Amino acid sequence: THWFQVIAALDPLGLSPKVMQSNSDFGVASTFSVGAHGWPMPFGPMGSTVRSIRMLLADGSLVTASRTENANLFAAATGGYGLIGLIIDLEVEAVPNQLLKPDFRTLPAADFAAAFTAIANGSTPMAYGRLNIDREGFFDDAMLVTYQPVPGEVPPAIGSGFLSKASRAVFRAQLDNEWVKRRRWGIETGIGAMLAGASSRSSLMNEPVITLDDRDLTRTDILHEYFVAPERFGDFISAAKQIIPGSYQELLNITLRYVAQDPTAMLSYAPNGPRIASVLLFSQEMTARAEADMIRMTQEMIEAVLAIGGSYYLPYRLHATEDQFRRSYPQAAGFAALKRQVDPGLRLRNALWDKYLAGV
Repeated sequence: THWFQVIAALDPLGLSPKVMQSNSDFGVASTFSVGAHGWPMPFGPMGSTVRSIRMLLADGSLVTASRTENANLFAAATGGYGLIGLIIDLEVEAVPNQLLKPDFRTLPAADFAAAFTAIANGSTPMAYGRLNIDREGFFDDAMLVTYQPVPGEVPPAIGSGFLSKASRAVFRAQLDNEWVKRRRWGIETGIGAMLAGASSRSSLMNEPVITLDDRDLTRTDILHEYFVAPERFGDFISAAKQIIPGSYQELLNITLRYVAQDPTAMLSYAPNGPRIASVLLFSQEMTARAEADMIRMTQEMIEAVLAIGGSYYLPYRLHATEDQFRRSYPQAAGFAALKRQVDPGLRLRNALWDKYLAGV
């Protein structure tokens, strides 16, 4: 089941998924399994809104797991990358759908964390941020987009609109073009903000990721994601300014999201408090030189984030060192032990297990 199917089912009932990714063409169980999150506030990852799951274990048994029943399996399956069992179904919380109007605010990047956490009290249903990425003003300025309920009839959920499709040309034109990067920032904080109207909550999360798909066969899109405490966000910006512009990589976008503490998942990236998630999208040339540079830059970024008490997101490229993985996810040994208990033959495996967990 994909999120657009869930939206289609809930929307006529006046409901909306409580937490999901900002794109709809992902599976619900996979979203739970990778600990994904999105624009809704002030929640943790999608798993924080899952009440229970049913899983098929490696021995063929069917189990129900929740925070009160088989809690250890639930904690391992939440953000467990499918290594614990095959998820059959989930009981997921929903909220009333709403008509939401955006407000766009620009501010110095140094002030973003305080402004973002100030609205994480449940009064703002959805919010996200962006940073300016052109090299002249790299990460100096921020944009905070907040959504507030407005009166009016909630329209049916829709997919890509004209502005979404038109933005692809500008988005992709940023490659090796600092002028376009500056113009895009100006459009988003200027005319784009003025043209943005009210949308339903479900519509805001009903955009397929393929809208901005890269169609250049010589390049590939690479995502990074880092989680830092709000009070260390300024340190993250400083580190990123030192590392990213000196790389061979082309940064096309950074989106900032609020993630509440996740005390449940064994492989939690926010176990000790709320985090600001920085989602960076790079366009990488598909050459050996670019790949080596991406590995180097990724390891430098992870090391800098670990130094300020943060963590990195696991589902992307396996470029972190084994030591960086263990420091970022200190419960990895307990996760591996439980996995071997329920799957001694290691029937459910993936590249993440093979590189980082098989030897734990």
